[in-house]
Amino acid sequence: MVEDCLRYRNDDPVTDPAVTVDSFADQTNATAVRIEPGDDARALLPHLSRIALVEVNFPTYGDGRGYSAARILREHGYAGELRAVGDVLLDQLSHMRRCGFDSFAPAHPITAEAADKAFATWPDVYQKTVDGRAPIWAKRHG
Repeated sequence: MVEDCLRYRNDDPVTDPAVTVDSFADQTNATAVRIEPGDDARALLPHLSRIALVEVNFPTYGDGRGYSAARILREHGYAGELRAVGDVLLDQLSHMRRCGFDSFAPAHPITAEAADKAFATWPDVYQKTVDGRAPIWAKRHG
């Protein structure tokens, strides 16, 4: 899976298998967890310091719950790898990045060149982001 992954991090890829949110708390040696739609990302907040990878599954492109999971984790200080997996489409990459995803494992491969072009499509944003970009209103009003 890691070899098919688009990563935008400088650290080594996490190769540990991801466990479910339900089983994560019982496995003191687990460093990777997978969030499925319907899982509450807030259950991971007490464990953020020991998590190296969070995979967020997008079983269908129209399921937006993973965006919320990413924001919750990043806004609470999670600094590890946050990987979107599943039905991840090229058109969604820039939005996912704004929510804090820094790694992507789409079901259908996306080239690095296409991903870079998608990220550059929207240089200015209107909403608050967790990727460090200032929203356009903040640029206008200081």
